[in-house]
Amino acid sequence: MLKGFKEFVMRGNVVDLAVAVVIGAAFGKIVTALVDGLINPLIAAIFGKTNLAGVWAFEINKAKFSIGLVLDAALNFLFVAAAIYFFIVMPLNKLAERRKRGQEPEPDPLTTEQELLTEIRDLLSTRQS
Repeated sequence: MLKGFKEFVMRGNVVDLAVAVVIGAAFGKIVTALVDGLINPLIAAIFGKTNLAGVWAFEINKAKFSIGLVLDAALNFLFVAAAIYFFIVMPLNKLAERRKRGQEPEPDPLTTEQELLTEIRDLLSTRQS
């Protein structure tokens, strides 16, 4: 039972996923600081409030609706997604592309049957000439 668990945990995908979650959480804190330190003051300068939660809010029968709260969460998500794409995904894709360019895969060696068929093709082409 423990052997199966160990194999499961040590699979590359599980370890990669664990690393991604930890790095994503740390990176999320950086983006949150960026939003809190730069974006929210910009919103405060434009709308007079520190975040969008209080902007575009209305009340119906003592039920409070906040369009600004949804917009605030959507903007935070977009900033996190854009930062992850531009600072992690895109550079790693370019690095993988550079590595791939330098390593062209070698063609598989021909089987005996393929070699014989190649010789027959070559002989037939010389006869027709």
